[in-house]
Amino acid sequence: MDKNIGSAKENVLPIEVDLTNIESIKSAFEKVNSITESIFAIIHFAGMYKLDSLLEMNERELKQIFDVNLFGAIYVNKIFFPLLKKGSRIIITTSELAPLNPLPFTGIYAITKSALDNYAFSLRMEMQLLGIHVSVLRAGAVSTQMLGVSTQALDDFCERSCLYKCNAERFRSIVNRVEAKNISPTKIAFKVAKIIEKKSPKFAYSINRNKLLILLSILPKSLQFYVIKKVLQNKKQT
Repeated sequence: MDKNIGSAKENVLPIEVDLTNIESIKSAFEKVNSITESIFAIIHFAGMYKLDSLLEMNERELKQIFDVNLFGAIYVNKIFFPLLKKGSRIIITTSELAPLNPLPFTGIYAITKSALDNYAFSLRMEMQLLGIHVSVLRAGAVSTQMLGVSTQALDDFCERSCLYKCNAERFRSIVNRVEAKNISPTKIAFKVAKIIEKKSPKFAYSINRNKLLILLSILPKSLQFYVIKKVLQNKKQT
């Protein structure tokens, strides 16, 4: 579900597909199958970011983020499976948040990525019996348009929220620290290429992990709750 689609180049055939629409995915499969009877790898990069409270999200946006971040990958793998042969690979980009505890208001994004990570684990369990490797790439902040979206999403959320009049500047400082160390999409591409070349790729690979997020998740749950509450809660609320 990319907003942009490039033009055809040597050895590159772009096909527009809506990952939230099964018929669209089936149509893409037919186009690919008309060209080749097998593919070596399925690589998942698609995803969307959402910053909102779990109580205030509307149903349409709730369904959309699950459709894009989770069900899209499930449907693509299921529909394109007939083209995979023994030794093929599936690589799914989840998130560094997948094995960590999510921050407030990023919960729905973390939930979908954690579910995707667990789906990939279960898929690996099954597909190893068919000789097909499944791996996840848990990437941190990447220099894409999503970084700008997250900043605007924070402003929009703090303005419209009726339940959480959080201090936007305080929360932005957390978001900025998480996203300050971002890497280029090219590095992600090279990382994926290395995974594909491995004879026996392992299940999980990480790139550009954020030390602050790791440290926070190491703390006892009760201490995590306390730290976030103190950072975000307005003085009038204490």
